[in-house]
Amino acid sequence: MVTKAQNTQLVQTGPGTPMGSLFRRYWIPALLSEELREPDGPPVRVKLLSENLLAFRDTQGRVALIDEFCAHRRVSLWFGRIEMDGIRCPYHGWKYDFRGQCTEVPSEPAGSHFSKSVKLTSYPCVERGGVVWTYMGPPELQPAFPEFEWAMVPDSHRYVCKRIQENNYLQAMEGGIDSSHVSFLHSGELHTDPLHKGTKGAQYQQDTAPKLEVMESDGGLVIGARRRADEGHSYWRVTQWIMPWYTMIPPYGDHALHGHAWVPMDDENCYAWSMTHHPSRALKPEELEAMQNGQGIYAELIPGTYRTVANKRNDYLIDREAQKKGTLYSGVRGIAMQDASLQESMGPIVDRSLERLAATDIAIVRARRRLLAAAGNLGTDAPLPGLDPATHRVRSASFVLPEDVPLEQVLKDATAKTDTEHTSI
Repeated sequence: MVTKAQNTQLVQTGPGTPMGSLFRRYWIPALLSEELREPDGPPVRVKLLSENLLAFRDTQGRVALIDEFCAHRRVSLWFGRIEMDGIRCPYHGWKYDFRGQCTEVPSEPAGSHFSKSVKLTSYPCVERGGVVWTYMGPPELQPAFPEFEWAMVPDSHRYVCKRIQENNYLQAMEGGIDSSHVSFLHSGELHTDPLHKGTKGAQYQQDTAPKLEVMESDGGLVIGARRRADEGHSYWRVTQWIMPWYTMIPPYGDHALHGHAWVPMDDENCYAWSMTHHPSRALKPEELEAMQNGQGIYAELIPGTYRTVANKRNDYLIDREAQKKGTLYSGVRGIAMQDASLQESMGPIVDRSLERLAATDIAIVRARRRLLAAAGNLGTDAPLPGLDPATHRVRSASFVLPEDVPLEQVLKDATAKTDTEHTSI
């Protein structure tokens, strides 16, 4: 349990807040590169850490991420005209370049240098892995660029998507590191979903009382969940949590590796990023089709948006008959929406001071402590977990061990990112 004050500190990520200052020290997934398909294409609204921003690709292909609102009368530049190397406000014609610098104020007399004194907030952007990343922190503290495996593999080996979830980032992220709920909430899907079915791992999820071991890592946490397997053996699922909001989901069989990033839009909404990659082969057509159709950790989206077809306004299309029969444990179809429906049901920001936590919640407790400690260490020489790209070069894993073999004995070989196949059953 956390106090109300600690809960407030954990969930608030706007400018000037402790967690907001922490998160601005990391490179942040801002939008998909495909949202800015071509130079001089239409702009895109982006909300990150309670800041309303605007992205566009200029004539030279450079990605801009600037304050959404014109410095003159605060008109939204989303209505602006994309012109040669910039965007022009449609109200009075003020023009800005990709750095947010005002370059023209048409109403000023000839020879005026007024435009040089006008500059919008802007953030640097880099593209990698089909994603536009931005850094919103102090320029002198800008870290090295992330090196998550999914962002480094060839395009043919990767699929990335995002959706909007209507709750605070933390309750979504906590679902991503909660290994115990899989045996209940997703039990009706693991044997039918094309990205999970037919694997030993799906069978072993029938053990509903996993034993958890949680260890700190340089990146965040390593979370081991042990379930009963065949006689004398244990089935281990090892989840990586990398600060500040990344989860690497333990794999099933030869299926690809999956992960999430839970990025705050504001205190009551987040982007739920989903990333899938296979380290040694291209994704199969049937895998891509399943993901594009909203199966596995993905969700069906309303065309032209990043909002889901199943949502709280239609009760997530819950099927009470399937719930009663047990074919869908919660009655909600799809792993992604099963998670989202319950996380959103807590309200936009859950009051954690009312919780009654159990032994299987240890990873959630430890993650909260790491976040609070990291925010408290800002301004000191203490390194921030997950900032060094070396901490990204790890994997999740699943495997079976004899009951008397401790997790630590095989952990490094199973989770190190190498050129070998990932460890999975």
